[in-house]
Amino acid sequence: MPTRRLVIFVKEPVPGRVKTRLGRDMGMTASARWFRHQALRLIKSMAGDGRWQTVLAVSPDRAGLQSRVWPADLHRWPQGLGDLGARMGKVFREFSPGPVVIVGADIPGITPALIDSAFRALGDHDAVFGPAEDGGYWLVGLKRIRHTPPGFMRDVRWSSDDTLSDTIASLPADWRIAQIEPLPDIDTLADLRAYEATR
Repeated sequence: MPTRRLVIFVKEPVPGRVKTRLGRDMGMTASARWFRHQALRLIKSMAGDGRWQTVLAVSPDRAGLQSRVWPADLHRWPQGLGDLGARMGKVFREFSPGPVVIVGADIPGITPALIDSAFRALGDHDAVFGPAEDGGYWLVGLKRIRHTPPGFMRDVRWSSDDTLSDTIASLPADWRIAQIEPLPDIDTLADLRAYEATR
């Protein structure tokens, strides 16, 4: 059975370089601290699950590969250059065959059950998305039994209401696409307070 891989995209939690929209509301140091704690919480909850291999896709490449912030026992993969689509496309192309699911580290609602549902969806679908409430998505996965489409994630309007629809449009028309539970992004202090109010 091909290895399931969960890839968590992380940035070095440097004030002013991570969660800057949140930082404009609460201060850059506080937002970087929030991201670091959130990312480590997510990594801990996913890395111990034997249903998949957890990999960290790090940025910036050199600092992330050498970072002491992230658990030393997890495999790290450099994100490389380009926009988010180019970096995610690189991950999908470069891993060995088998299902790959990518998530960002800044989504506090992610649970092992949701990740398992994404991998299960790839049993009879070619791609899976976890929609975000702002028109984007918090999860994307490919079954990867054939080559990643060359145009995948090109011409996507990132950070817009059209991000999910543009990404789906970049897939072959005959691909079977699944969607799982939507989750909120945490981009602003209002987002964070709204999420915390539901806990």
